[in-house]
Amino acid sequence: VQLQASGGGLVQFGGSLRLSCAVAGNIFSIDDEAWYRQAPGKQRELVARVDAGGTATYADSVKGRFTISRDNAKKMVTLQMNSLQPEDTAVYYCNAEIKRHRFAARASYWGQGTLVTVSS
Repeated sequence: VQLQASGGGLVQFGGSLRLSCAVAGNIFSIDDEAWYRQAPGKQRELVARVDAGGTATYADSVKGRFTISRDNAKKMVTLQMNSLQPEDTAVYYCNAEIKRHRFAARASYWGQGTLVTVSS
């Protein structure tokens, strides 16, 4: 099982980017999916999470600007980021709680990280 993230890049203050993360491999189910970020010199932090039913939660710093969504059929989670600010500059990681088989324990998987840079 692999998580393949894409969509990072350089954007100006106030701009938008869309991150995508696809789950590759045979699995039984995906529970929570989330995006985290880690800025230079800082700890990794949760940005947004969406559960299997589609209920989303956000960090206070991104509420009203970011939207997380998932496509269960495509095994994909996306993060639409609007009104980007320099403080949003970080490496963004997708995360998914996955059961590989019906009777397997749920495990946490991470994507490789994608860099988002917001210039002022």
